Amino acid sequence: MSETFDPVRIGIVSISDRASSGVYEDKGLPALQAWLSRALKNPITFEPRLIPDEQDRISATLIELVDAGCALVLTTGGTGPALRDVTPEATLAVSHKEMPGFGEQMRQISLAFVPTAILSRQVAVIRDNSLIINLPGQPKAIAETLEGVKNPDGSQRVNGIFAAVPYCVDLIDGPYIETHDEVCKAFRPKSALRPARP
Repeated sequence: MSETFDPVRIGIVSISDRASSGVYEDKGLPALQAWLSRALKNPITFEPRLIPDEQDRISATLIELVDAGCALVLTTGGTGPALRDVTPEATLAVSHKEMPGFGEQMRQISLAFVPTAILSRQVAVIRDNSLIINLPGQPKAIAETLEGVKNPDGSQRVNGIFAAVPYCVDLIDGPYIETHDEVCKAFRPKSALRPARP
């Protein structure tokens, strides 16, 4: 018999004035959905949203997704220093707890590729039983941030942030998220591991 995995509902939010108004095609939502589908063993229900860079609209969308039962909400876009970049402010406005380690690690990962990574302002927060994380805007940077940096031989050089996501979701009473190790090996203390179920 095959293993059974907890179903998980994930909000994915692409924040872009131009993509949301149809000036160009959004690449953020397909990138998030593709990576999560590759990385997770769980059956996933996606709640996608494409919205403009408007602080109140972003905050309202995050609240809506949390209230809809999303254990995890990932945003892409709007985290730079430009005047229209307000995703971190909108995210902090709905926060019950800040999780600064995620933002620190994301910048650390991106610095392995570009010196301008220090301009990014991504944050992560907890609201109710949901983890909300701001990711970079480019599909390549999304994957790098989630997976981390690998050495030429395939071993992990810098851990991606997603390695810590399943255990964080455990701690806020969310579903037990399981990953494909070859994409992203989730880390849990031994005491938090669930035995494989038939």
